[in-house]
Formats: sequence, structure tokens, C-alpha cells
Amino acid sequence: MRCLVAYLSYSGNTEEIAQWIEAHLKHIGAKVDMHEIGIDLPIQDISQYDYIFLGTFTWDMGSTPDEMKDFVLEIGYKPKNIAVFGSGDTQFGGDALFCKAVDKLVTFYNSKWDGLKIEQSPRGHQEKHIKNWLERVLADVKAA
Repeated sequence: MRCLVAYLSYSGNTEEIAQWIEAHLKHIGAKVDMHEIGIDLPIQDISQYDYIFLGTFTWDMGSTPDEMKDFVLEIGYKPKNIAVFGSGDTQFGGDALFCKAVDKLVTFYNSKWDGLKIEQSPRGHQEKHIKNWLERVLADVKAA
């Protein structure tokens, strides 16, 4: 299984989630490419990946960051194998806007998986949320 973990992170929280996902995927034998959106060169052929894990934070009262929008345009189509994750902070907009960019990307890609939403840092008790979400995604992968 070949996977891409592409993420956008300013604070480092979404990057930590991406690294956790990468480590788990490698542990189960997947080949994983990491891509830091806005930093790394554009991906030449996204169709080479069996599964794409797309990570973002939420910006400006529920908005998707511009760099993430640019990445979506670079892809140029809507792959069916995208699972979306992200970090957020309920102190900025409350529950209504918490990780809203994750919701928007899940809807845009019509992802068959619910988005993973982590409050700020993924460390500690929130690691179980990442693990449970990833197990659900991988269970669907194995069933396909």
C-alpha cells in the first residue's frame, strides 16, 4: 500500500498528527510519502497513491487556508481515496467553527470517512482519537 500524508501546519499541531499517522502506517508496512503543503514542491502524479491523508488547520473564523486551497487546485480532480484530518481550537469560534476546514474538505472530496478533528496538540489523551480514526480508515481499506 502506498500512502501520501500531505499536511499544512503553522503551529505544528497538524504536523504532529501527520507524523503520528506516518509512523503508524509505516509500522503496518505501508510505503509513506510525506508532503508539507506550501513548502515542498508540487506532487507530479497524485494518482500513484492508494490512499491520501490530507491534513489542515482551520483559519479565520472557519476558513480553509489559502495554501490548502492551492493544493486542492494542484490535484486537479477529486480522488476517491482521501481521508481528511486536522487540528483546531474551540476558543476561536466555539464548536460551530471547530475544525471547519476539515468538514469542508470532507464534503468537497465526498470522503467516505469522517474527518479527524483534534483540539490543539495531539499529544496525550488525544492520541487515542488518532488511533481509532486511523483504524476505521484502514479497516475500510482492507475491506475494499
